[in-house]
Amino acid sequence: MHKKDFPLIFELSKSGRTSYSLPEMDVEETDLDEMLDPLYIRQEAPALPELSELDIIRHYTNLSRRNYGVDSGFYPLGSCTMKYNPKMNEDVARLEGFSHIHPYQKAETAQGALEMMYDLQTSLQEITGMHTVSLQPAAGAQGEWTGLIMIRALHEANGEKQRTKVIVPDSAHGTNPASVTAAGLEVVTVKTNEEGLVDLYNLKSVVGSDTAALMLTNPNTLGLFETEIIEMARIVHQAGGRLYYDGANLNAIMGYTRPGDMGFDVVHLNLHKTFTGPHGGGGPGSGPVGVSEELTSFLPKPVLVKQADNFVFDYNRPDSIGRVKPYYGNFGINLRAYTYIRTMGAEGLKKVSEYAVLNANYMMRRLQEVFELPYKQHCKHEFVLSGRKQKRLGVRTLDMAKRLLDFGYHPPTIYFPLNVEEAMMIEPTETEAKETLDGFIETMLQIAEEVKDDPEYVQEAPHTTVVKRMDETTAARKPILKYE
Repeated sequence: MHKKDFPLIFELSKSGRTSYSLPEMDVEETDLDEMLDPLYIRQEAPALPELSELDIIRHYTNLSRRNYGVDSGFYPLGSCTMKYNPKMNEDVARLEGFSHIHPYQKAETAQGALEMMYDLQTSLQEITGMHTVSLQPAAGAQGEWTGLIMIRALHEANGEKQRTKVIVPDSAHGTNPASVTAAGLEVVTVKTNEEGLVDLYNLKSVVGSDTAALMLTNPNTLGLFETEIIEMARIVHQAGGRLYYDGANLNAIMGYTRPGDMGFDVVHLNLHKTFTGPHGGGGPGSGPVGVSEELTSFLPKPVLVKQADNFVFDYNRPDSIGRVKPYYGNFGINLRAYTYIRTMGAEGLKKVSEYAVLNANYMMRRLQEVFELPYKQHCKHEFVLSGRKQKRLGVRTLDMAKRLLDFGYHPPTIYFPLNVEEAMMIEPTETEAKETLDGFIETMLQIAEEVKDDPEYVQEAPHTTVVKRMDETTAARKPILKYE
């Protein structure tokens, strides 16, 4: 880092400078030494920086300018659906009637908020083709775990505790096997065939009396639609298992098909992906789960229901897996998704799928001339390229991703899925204009030319960023988290 360009806040500190003015204390002073165990009392004052208010404002403003987000640039992360977050959603979420309510207040005093939640559940039921939806899970990964726990509870209720194995494709999202393990179940891998789809022969060989579920998304992680999904559902159901739908890729099929129509028994959704909630940065997400009628009694409680003209929470659910999150879900994110759905309407959501698929195929066909395309058929919302051709010239996919930083672009997902060597996974989403796509395409083509003409320059990228290339292994395993 160039300190002259961006000194650390501790380096700006000057003894005696302040940026606060506190009112006189209007309560009795208390000696903490008499109240707390000495173990928890500081022996010396914390080494906090001393700055003026102006210095602090400039410091954090400069930091914010170095942050990259979907509001500042193109974010082609495959499998993440990093699309625009409409500001109308933010305005609605900040309305006092929503932002000032409290989860402990009586249900009769928050009927408007509960009606919104109920309407959102109903909308998601229609979009997914599921019988009932719960908004409780806090994010997609927790939605996965919740769905698997319900499937496990169903099998146990049916006296089939031996069903402990969950079949997961070798191209699956990394959260899938992790969620299976967290749910106390076992992962069984099913292979991908030459077309990038689930190998039905291999699937038939791994299902059995111990199968709890098949867990996959459609379109799959390669951005390809599983055309044999009905047959896959028949195979798994015939063996006594259930189908779990990872909703990360729902952005490609809204309005055209539904997981429920494909034969899925459980689905989780990522409202912060498909339905434009803010995504990333460790903030709140939302991962509602929808289930078939057979699994409704196992939903997390309480379940929001409508009784006459009132909306109430039903706690009398003896088969429920229990509460999976305090209160009733991440209300603000759910509200943003509800606003988006109501703004778009049925036809608008269908257009989302059309433009997402159009944008992805446009980029894929432009880039396949220079980069290897492992699977040649049309994709859905995302596609996977391979940098094998460039690797033969000594330049890795990682190097090209670092070079993209010099052009002001966030790189796509790289080295995932694992079954594609030197993978670059690109998802443009429907909200990007053709001019933006063309700019990214031309940059990728330019980098490919640089690989041929000056590979060392690409290998040493990035060149223009504040922080140069780091030792990423050390940075991940031995991070320096405090100022020395």
